[in-house]
Amino acid sequence: MNEDRVTGTAEELAGKTEKTFGDMTGNPETQAGGRAREMGGKAQNLYGQAKDAARDAAGTAADYAKDIYNNRGEHLRNGSDALAQKVQENPLGSIMTACAIGFGLALWMTRPPRRRYPRWR
Repeated sequence: MNEDRVTGTAEELAGKTEKTFGDMTGNPETQAGGRAREMGGKAQNLYGQAKDAARDAAGTAADYAKDIYNNRGEHLRNGSDALAQKVQENPLGSIMTACAIGFGLALWMTRPPRRRYPRWR
């Protein structure tokens, strides 16, 4: 919990108290001021909640990235083992896929460069 949430909750409580006092005395200015203070406190509290949620999400993402980085060799081994198993299960499909990828790369790398049209046209 951060300072914005505490301050917002205190402002919201003070606004409710001021509004209640205005209701008891029948003073519309005090009632309106209390409502405004209460809404300002709610807004500040929501802002604090959003900051906490963003901080928690960033911490979770950093922990997840550290875990992936620390276990990168294991993930690479698992991926290569899964690929080897797929190739063993379907060798013809694997050869066809590799040929299609190679053909696509060859077409992409040997295409003529784009013509640049003059700007003065």
